[in-house]
Amino acid sequence: MTSAEAGGASGEGREALSVSAAVGLAKTALEDVTVRLIGEVSELSAKAGYKAVYFTVKDQKAALPCMMWNNRYQASGVELRVGALVELTGRFTLYAAKGRMNFDVFSVALAGEGLEVANLARKLQAEGLMAPERKRPLPRYPKVIGLVTSPRGAAVHDVLRTMRRRYPLARVLLAGVPVEGAQAPAALAEGLQWVADAGAEVVLLVRGGGSFEDLMPFNDEGLARAIAAMPVPVVTGIGHEPDTSIADMVADLRASTPTAAAEAVAPDLTALRQRAANLGTALHSAMRLGLAERRRRLDACAHLPLFADPMRLLEADAQAIDDFAGRLNAALPRALKEDRHRLDLLEGSLARLLAQAIVRPGQRVALAREGLARAGATLLAPHKAAVAVGAARLHDLSPLTLLGRGYSIARTADGALVASVKAVAPGQPIRLTVADGRIACDVTATEHIETAVEPWEG
Repeated sequence: MTSAEAGGASGEGREALSVSAAVGLAKTALEDVTVRLIGEVSELSAKAGYKAVYFTVKDQKAALPCMMWNNRYQASGVELRVGALVELTGRFTLYAAKGRMNFDVFSVALAGEGLEVANLARKLQAEGLMAPERKRPLPRYPKVIGLVTSPRGAAVHDVLRTMRRRYPLARVLLAGVPVEGAQAPAALAEGLQWVADAGAEVVLLVRGGGSFEDLMPFNDEGLARAIAAMPVPVVTGIGHEPDTSIADMVADLRASTPTAAAEAVAPDLTALRQRAANLGTALHSAMRLGLAERRRRLDACAHLPLFADPMRLLEADAQAIDDFAGRLNAALPRALKEDRHRLDLLEGSLARLLAQAIVRPGQRVALAREGLARAGATLLAPHKAAVAVGAARLHDLSPLTLLGRGYSIARTADGALVASVKAVAPGQPIRLTVADGRIACDVTATEHIETAVEPWEG
């Protein structure tokens, strides 16, 4: 069909438009219409350096490409992700260079479950469950790894295949649970607790890709709190790269896919072997260089004059010792001879002094002895008489003399002298001392007698 024919078909006498004019006409007509719509984000491109965010929204029958300038997107406070249900306000526009229609988004807000998820995310973030300082480091070489996922999905095979390839040394504890449906959040939380109780050092929580609705169990508040309360680190690999759930935000590490999650906890055995080999080579080289350096220093020391002729270090001291020994050997006999001569002189003088000291005091002692004998005879006579009188008096007063005349001495059991009937009581044991022994007896009665006899004191 020619341009004239096209013009005739649309109206008699109307001129045909150029492509740019036609696109411009459509662009003008579209941009005058502002629309509010709701759809699910199916594609998303928000790369650094772009002036706008490009994404696609869809429903069951149609899809619409959208763009939103960065300043508007950042002011909205919404983080777009694939599967999110959003409410958009904007206008249709045409990109003339490509002839492609876009929806120019003025504002964006989460809708339906997406809004609920956003509100829950803000709540948990305010409580600190997503704080970076709460996240725990992963063990470098775990021996037991927990895996919580569907036992029938592709994710479990991806993880096990990755583990066998990278780190077959680890033992994997699998908790097979449903990952979709109303019962999935509780089953996922129970699976996490089971593998932790069984001894897992780190836990993988994974599932394959799906729609926003399919991933909703991983946006459950109870599951999020169960992840935060785990005694060991949790690594998530849920869906694909653009998918981000609340479980990802709370986990200690978020991986983009199940395979990436397995790679995050499983060190590469080949790389480990290579690193060990490199360390062994470096250690061998360091030891070889160290030994060579010590051998060089030892050789340098061995060639020092000191070690070549050790006596050179001691020769001066040895000569000094020999010199002192010679002088000492020469001085000792001379000193001993002089000391012996002085000793002989002192011995003679001491003998003479002793002789004189002994003779003279001896004469004085003899004279003193004679005078003492004469004086003693005179001094002792009156004292001997007094002693004789005292001895006789003492004999008369002696208790033994009284006992010999038939008297006795009474004492209590503790040895106290009984001088009065008041000192004892009937039934009390006493001892009587007589001339030839003691008599033990008991007091049967006491009787007080007035007398002028003075009590005897023994």
